[in-house]
Amino acid sequence: MPSWEFRPAKPDRAMIPPIRYCKRFRMEVDLRGDFSQDHSTADVDWWPWDDNLLDLHAEAKHLSFHEEMDAVLFPCFTTLDGCRHLMAAIRDRVNFCPEATWLAIGPHGIPVGTIQGIFDVKERYVGAIQNIGVVPEYRGNGIGAGLLRHALAGFRQARVRRVYLEVTAQNSNAIRLYRRFGFRCTKTIYKALEPAIPDQIGVGI
Repeated sequence: MPSWEFRPAKPDRAMIPPIRYCKRFRMEVDLRGDFSQDHSTADVDWWPWDDNLLDLHAEAKHLSFHEEMDAVLFPCFTTLDGCRHLMAAIRDRVNFCPEATWLAIGPHGIPVGTIQGIFDVKERYVGAIQNIGVVPEYRGNGIGAGLLRHALAGFRQARVRRVYLEVTAQNSNAIRLYRRFGFRCTKTIYKALEPAIPDQIGVGI
């Protein structure tokens, strides 16, 4: 028998990055409320869901989120291919709600916004908005409001009575928009951000 014993080195706590958390709100709205007067003035076309539009939804999603905090929480937003896989996964879910899934098309057929809806798997007559994204250079023109209005009308058509979503607490513009449609905060959630590996941290000079 050897006289020595292997003991794995204890990790240096100074080298382990602290876990960071992102504060998010869960917001809900009762669809018995009236949001029909909130009309968008955006000069875009509103396209309902069609399987042939999957790539355009993915493009709008990538352009909307790849430089936002959401891309840290959900790395699939950082690449167009990741957004394609995400859109395909949403479309293939048994609880996908096509009536609440819409695309905003801007000048020259460019996708400038997207929203997707699903049915809650646990509660009947409850829907959830997966993502609502507007391409940065087209924000402030009512596109987000138009997407939300079309999605909520689609949920109503599908006999959904209540809809919820999650939003990053720092996204004050989105929170104001949701409140305008009657959404109210029902829960605060803290999601862990994956810590960066020390030798992979980049420094901008």
